[in-house]
Amino acid sequence: MKSICVYCGSSPGASPVYAEAARALAGQMVQENIALVYGGGNVGLMGIVASEVMRLGGQATGVIPHALLDKELGHHGLTELHVVKDMHERKALMAELSDGFIAMPGGMGTLEELFEVLTWAQLGFHAKPVALFNVDGFYGLLIAFMEHMVTQRFVSAEQALLMMHETDAVALITRLQQFTPTYRSKWHDPEAVQNLLP
Repeated sequence: MKSICVYCGSSPGASPVYAEAARALAGQMVQENIALVYGGGNVGLMGIVASEVMRLGGQATGVIPHALLDKELGHHGLTELHVVKDMHERKALMAELSDGFIAMPGGMGTLEELFEVLTWAQLGFHAKPVALFNVDGFYGLLIAFMEHMVTQRFVSAEQALLMMHETDAVALITRLQQFTPTYRSKWHDPEAVQNLLP
């Protein structure tokens, strides 16, 4: 695994535990010689994880739209900063540059990015690992809601496993590195497609 895309908040959050986790994740990525791909900002958890990667001698690539370059204070101390035209191009390039995805604590943008790459995995558009960094139980309710979607038969148990989660940076990176894709798109599974029919 050469690079991981990290989705996270443009805010540092309410507790210092989130910044500590961002630094721990950055340290583990640099130790494993894994480059960071992220949203290109210099604020909040985004700025913390990127600055720590660079401070430790790692590589960080940012991808930011023109419209957010000033608002999110684009990070100019990176290995590389791509300035793109819009959010669609941003997300597509981040996905293209990455071998896996991690969602740290964040807000609506983080959730949108997380579920987009999960949906792409569900549909078989990619076979890359997707995981939550469940810092201090931040994603506990989301994990429970995923289980609720399974019990209500909107998501299969196999599809739910596409959203891995760990509470420790070392375990998280290990999990992504050991990931072996086993899920096939529901569109290529005759039984699953049959289940979609009335």
